[in-house]
Amino acid sequence: MDLVIDVQGITKRFGGKTVVNGLDMQVGRGEIHGFLGPNGSGKTTFIRMLCGLLTPDAGSGACLGLDVLRQQAAIRLQVGYMTQRFSLYEDLSIRENLDFVARLYAVPDRRAAVAESLERLGLAGRSRQLAGQLSGGWKQRLALAACLIHRPKLLLLDEPTAGVDPKARREFWDEIHQLAAGGLTVLVTTHYMDEAERCHRIAYIAYGSLLARGTVPEVIARAGLATWEIGGPDLPRTAARLRALPGLEQVVAFGGTLHVSTRDRARAQASLAEAFRGGAQRCAEITPGLEDVFISLMGAARDNFERGAAASETREEAPRP
Repeated sequence: MDLVIDVQGITKRFGGKTVVNGLDMQVGRGEIHGFLGPNGSGKTTFIRMLCGLLTPDAGSGACLGLDVLRQQAAIRLQVGYMTQRFSLYEDLSIRENLDFVARLYAVPDRRAAVAESLERLGLAGRSRQLAGQLSGGWKQRLALAACLIHRPKLLLLDEPTAGVDPKARREFWDEIHQLAAGGLTVLVTTHYMDEAERCHRIAYIAYGSLLARGTVPEVIARAGLATWEIGGPDLPRTAARLRALPGLEQVVAFGGTLHVSTRDRARAQASLAEAFRGGAQRCAEITPGLEDVFISLMGAARDNFERGAAASETREEAPRP
């Protein structure tokens, strides 16, 4: 596989705390790679090291064939990075923002490139509108257009669909798949399980450490999780009773049902049989979903800030272009 990202042992520390702990990642050309984990897990810090905004304290490897420790400036020129927060100028129009970014990258035939970006992302009809007047979904389109104006080889997206409506999210992902089909490589962080399932492969980290990676079916299978769906009356009381039983690792509400999961199938079956003997609840084993797996992984992870240190994964606004 032609690897666009190939790094090993990437580590970053802030104030004596390890934020990214010996992380390995390989991402092939044209792949959409999901990067998942709870807030503060090190995702943003890792992305900033990949694109040359931060220098790793340890580890090695390449991004776009360039050394992540020594060729950061060259990497930045070939990467499009969409930050968590909208970082373009709100007092400039859509066209003016794109033109400004194109100037920064010295894009050839800048006016044509801006016009093409406006058309591709459906922004042409709003080109004169100020960025600050846009809704979340339109700001997302503008940010993506700005990331693509210099034709990068790698797209880094940090929670790009947070706060946008389902229709905008779907349109955004349709565009990402079209870009990947054209050979663009995408690394995207997300908290949405349906978005994770749209990725070719995923990696899951918690508190700076890699816990799982592979395709979605591979990650679910390797978790070794058994899950049951519980239905019936008075589910809050049922949940409280189940949480006190041995062998049940997690009891989580899913709409009008409960999901009960564990890695100790035999012990859980005994507990469930006893709990529902002669009761009105329904209990059926189901295939665990990605969310069941991730909740289980989180429960097994150790918080590297549990002694009260300040949160490490800084969320300051990214520098403007």
